[in-house]
Amino acid sequence: MGNHKINDALAAPDIPPCPSKSLSNFLEGVDQPDENKWADCVHCGMCLESCPTYLETGHEHQSPRGRVHLIKAVSEGKIELNEQFMDPVFTCLDCRACETACPANVQVGGLIEEARGQVRKAMPLKGWKGSMHKVFLRGIFPYPNRLHTLGRLLQFLQKSGLESFAKKTGMLNILPQHLRDMEAVMPKVQKPVMKKYPKVNPAEGPTKQRVAMLTGCVMDVMFSDVNEATLRVLTRNGYEVTVPREQRCCGALHIHAGDREEGRRLAKQNIDAFKDCEKVIVNAAGCGCALQEYPELFREDPEYREKAEAFANKVVDVSKFLIDSGYRKPKAEVNTRVTYHDACHLAHGQGVRSEPRQLLHDIPGVEMVDLPNSDRCCGSAGIYNLTNPEMAGAVLDRKMEDIPDNIEMISMGNPGCMLQMAIGVCRHGRSEKVVHTIQLLDWAYEKEESLKKDKMDIVTIGRETDV
Repeated sequence: MGNHKINDALAAPDIPPCPSKSLSNFLEGVDQPDENKWADCVHCGMCLESCPTYLETGHEHQSPRGRVHLIKAVSEGKIELNEQFMDPVFTCLDCRACETACPANVQVGGLIEEARGQVRKAMPLKGWKGSMHKVFLRGIFPYPNRLHTLGRLLQFLQKSGLESFAKKTGMLNILPQHLRDMEAVMPKVQKPVMKKYPKVNPAEGPTKQRVAMLTGCVMDVMFSDVNEATLRVLTRNGYEVTVPREQRCCGALHIHAGDREEGRRLAKQNIDAFKDCEKVIVNAAGCGCALQEYPELFREDPEYREKAEAFANKVVDVSKFLIDSGYRKPKAEVNTRVTYHDACHLAHGQGVRSEPRQLLHDIPGVEMVDLPNSDRCCGSAGIYNLTNPEMAGAVLDRKMEDIPDNIEMISMGNPGCMLQMAIGVCRHGRSEKVVHTIQLLDWAYEKEESLKKDKMDIVTIGRETDV
């Protein structure tokens, strides 16, 4: 806890009591925080050391148990739903580390998201924040064609030299520092898998099973190379991969922002788009967690609740799917030293920890180096590094302190983490390459195929010489 005093940790949140508007009385309808989620919280404090915002501030209302206390108090009408309540609810990274630490399995993440939904109904975003939400989260992210158009624009700026010109002339200096940091590590935009590959991609060799792949929104624009690697790895392992054209953004960003209505609309489209699929393979931790939690979005919807539960049972992270189904281990060496970062929504949200590490261990030549506090949040948390840049930066700096020396790569399973960790590498003057775990496996397969081809070429040349 550093310099934080125990008495401070146990102090009640400094918010004045108010017997007026409670969540349940002030707002009718769905998405009221579920009291069953806070009923088991005994305020033991086991969650404190796991919470990034509490570690940074030492304030009780910025801790998991403090937030649970506030949500309960507002729901019971003991304090008012106001800016003071909104701040700790939206300052939470929603990383779920507290859920892993909690001996009573209190679902803090679900409470936070429900409370955010209620806050946004009572206190809608206005001004430029409201406009940005409307333009991007409501106007672009839900529509693949619009998002792909934005991607083509970014690609043009990168290839035309306009981006380099803006850097050289200092035009980017008008941006806030956190946006300049993000621009500095922005990956090269490529053609999205949704536009580049057919709807059905055949397996190499005998087909084991037909699976579907979520391409995601940001993933298919900014990290389409990871999607391509995922598709190649699956087909090389005997899976026929479908890429449903009707799929949409998973809705995680909307749910985190309190826009549960839009989140539900997107969820319905995805449930319907994947209804005929046996498995839905996901390579983005945040997306996978959101998809698996669709039943929570529809807990008061009799029509879609069962559909959401059936859908959630199909969703599986690509690393877990490969390990559970038995995949072909590569034979070619990829000589590199790697450390692995646990994406919060993969480790804490989905309970997937050992499988990505096993994939890395199974690649010949890869030397694994342990990362202390590997499941501590990096500060990305969806768009948290945009909405709360100061706290996100502090959390990232703490994360970078744990990165081992003398490694060449940092591997993980989430695009937001990849971008955030790349910012950390750049900011701290480090040289590590930030990669998705599935990319390393794909590179090993590619090298294996290249070696086979070289060997065949040598044999062919030898035969021609003999003749």
